[in-house]
Amino acid sequence: MAINIADLFEHAVDAAPENPAVKVGERTVNFAELETESNKLAHYLQSRGIKPGDHVAVYAKNSIEHVIAVLAIVKVRAVNINVNYRYVEGELNYLFENADVVALIVERSYAPLVAKTAPNHPLLTTIVVVPDVIDPDDQSDISSFGGVLYEDAIADQSAERDFEERSADDLHIIYTGGTTGFPKGVMWRHEDFWRTLGGGIDFYTGEPLSEYDQSEQAKQDGRMVTLPLSPLMHGGAQAGLLMHLFAGHLTILEPKFDAQRTWELIDENGIMLIFMTGDAMARPLIEEFERKAKTDSPYSGASLFAVSSSAAIFSPEVKERWIEALPNPVYTDSVGASETGFQGMGMQDKTHISSDGPVVGLGPSSVVIDDNNNILDLATNVGKVGRLGRGGSVPVGYYKDEEKSAETFLVIDGLRISVPGDFARIEEDNKVTLLGRGSNCVNTGGEKVYPEEVEMAIKRHPAVYDVLVVGIPDEKFGQAVAAVIQPREGATVELDELRDFLRASLSGYKLPRTITLVPEIPRNATGKAQYPKAKELLLEAKAQSDSEGAPV
Repeated sequence: MAINIADLFEHAVDAAPENPAVKVGERTVNFAELETESNKLAHYLQSRGIKPGDHVAVYAKNSIEHVIAVLAIVKVRAVNINVNYRYVEGELNYLFENADVVALIVERSYAPLVAKTAPNHPLLTTIVVVPDVIDPDDQSDISSFGGVLYEDAIADQSAERDFEERSADDLHIIYTGGTTGFPKGVMWRHEDFWRTLGGGIDFYTGEPLSEYDQSEQAKQDGRMVTLPLSPLMHGGAQAGLLMHLFAGHLTILEPKFDAQRTWELIDENGIMLIFMTGDAMARPLIEEFERKAKTDSPYSGASLFAVSSSAAIFSPEVKERWIEALPNPVYTDSVGASETGFQGMGMQDKTHISSDGPVVGLGPSSVVIDDNNNILDLATNVGKVGRLGRGGSVPVGYYKDEEKSAETFLVIDGLRISVPGDFARIEEDNKVTLLGRGSNCVNTGGEKVYPEEVEMAIKRHPAVYDVLVVGIPDEKFGQAVAAVIQPREGATVELDELRDFLRASLSGYKLPRTITLVPEIPRNATGKAQYPKAKELLLEAKAQSDSEGAPV
């Protein structure tokens, strides 16, 4: 058997068919039911001529049908393409074209956008429409693009597992969020995806697992109950789901993030592990927990033993509140990217919360590279700043983009290393402090300023709810540090007072020279920062201020 996503799932089915696998709302399906449904959809795709290597997109919120769709696609050796359900018409057209999508599985409420875009893509000839998980009674027209309802598609299909032998070289593509430009499709071999994102190594020891290690775990009593809070169209949430399916755990999903609903789910279901995207989720969650703690019916949270954050800042101020309110769970910052998979993890407690940035221990095959693409020895270069990279199991490259592939996937000393552009400072004991994406670095008067460091300091201000920091053009310094700030409800923030507040923790050149207040910080559906939009807001405010002759 090949180490393939579909095979790994089927091993868990064979090991523990009656284990509950996925729960959404009041509906729970076990592994045998998930297998049956995904086999039927897979056979329908085959009946439509979908063959190994074809690209099939999933355009849906978190739902059981979303999980079934991903499994059906890999079962027939097709390539799953994740679609951001917040895309507008132009973005959908770009993705369908760039990804060469031949089939689409879509929630019915998105049918109007599909009706506008599908006719532009002659390769897209199969569209399966699943019910909207939030609005199951949605009756949006699907006839204009030849859509077939999910229940009709699978009605007469076989539930048998009679598919051809698969390969470890089958591709799984994750389209990045496009926070700094158009989305790029990161091409992973199935085995490499498993080794770095699906639990194919022990994240603590770096020891590789064998093909059946996870499914053997599925036979044990006391399986975990997990809750990934991000949408499955995000690579991290998708990887977390698959990793826990491979091991026979129960994954609870919600179609929309809501802090109150999250705590209700945790207490009602005994959830043990949650995955979240930094402060965008951590802050509203802890504020809801603190609010309810003052009432006669507080949340418990007693079942939680691990709280994991990745892909965005989990700031010290917010961490401290979590640890104060819920001291028992293990708190971790994980570092990685769609281009690298898991790179490292840092555990946090009251006495080890860095104010500079998340401090993580580097995982297997992770390295730090200098400006000349030399791999730095961690023991002798403490204090130096470089780019994070990862060797070993890395992606094949970006789909249809050889130039960007060559920029990101380097060959150093004969080793192929993925270097997506995240910067870090080397610390003692094989650890690094994360500084943020180099493309967002602000160069002001020759000094480099990493936005995430400034953001964490600003978030400590009592009037600040959320913030993004970018560089804007400046005649004297080349670039100036600027901040887009979402104040707390009923509060405001003044530039001079904020700069005075920050002087105790930041050097003068790191202080924002301009701020713009907004009702909501621009972030995508997963909570990732939209830096280009933040810069746009600042420049618009500056242009208006200049025209009025007033300071920003």
